[in-house]
Amino acid sequence: MSQNEQKRQAAVAALEFIKPGCVLGVGTGSTVNHLIDALPLVKNKIQSVVSSSVDSTKRLRSIGFEVSELAEVGRCDLYIDGADEANKHFHLIKGGGGALTREKVIAAASRKFVCIIDRAKMVGVLGAFPLPIEVIPMARSYVAREIIKYRGQPVLREGFITDNGNQIIDVHNLSITNPTEIESRISLIPGVVTVGLFSHRPADVLLIGVPEDGVRCRER
Repeated sequence: MSQNEQKRQAAVAALEFIKPGCVLGVGTGSTVNHLIDALPLVKNKIQSVVSSSVDSTKRLRSIGFEVSELAEVGRCDLYIDGADEANKHFHLIKGGGGALTREKVIAAASRKFVCIIDRAKMVGVLGAFPLPIEVIPMARSYVAREIIKYRGQPVLREGFITDNGNQIIDVHNLSITNPTEIESRISLIPGVVTVGLFSHRPADVLLIGVPEDGVRCRER
C-alpha cells in the first residue's frame, strides 16, 4: 500500500469520530486534504467547521462548506489534523505546511484531537523532521541565535510567509528527548509566535495508516 493510500485510509477512519452536531476543527496538509474530500459523506453530522489555514478554508468552501471563525464557535468538539512526526507519547511535530500557530490554537480549543498519519511519521525520538518555529520578522536573527544554544541548526524558510504574516525558521539536527521542556523553553524566546511541538497539548488519538492492515488506532 502506497504512502498516499495510507494517508487516505487514516483520513477516512477519522470520520467515525464525527458525531451528530459536531463543531469540527480541520487542519492542514496532504493527509487532511483526503479528510476534506471525504467530509461530504458526513456533512449532515457537522454543525459548523473551523479551519486552520487559508488553503483548507478554500478547499472546504469549494465542496460546499461554510467555514466559521473559532471566535464565533468558542470551542470545537473535535479537531482532526495530520503531523510531520509523532511518538508513542502522542507528542507531535507539526508545521511543515506552515500553519502551526492556527493549528495549535484550534487543538487547544478542542475537546478531542485526532491525528491522522501514515506509518512513516511514527518515530522513537522527535527531531529528524526539522522543527518549525513561527517568528515575527524582526526577531528572526535573534531567535536563530538563541536556537543555536540548543545545538540545532536554524534555517530560514526562504520565500515563505505564514497566513499570519510571519516567517518560519526550520531547526535541523535536533534530538528532542524532552518535548515538553523544549516546547516551553522555545516558546519563551521573545519574538517566537509558536513552536511546532505539540506536547503540552498532544493528540488524544493517533490513526496510523499502515501497509499491512489498513489503520491502527491508538488512544491516549
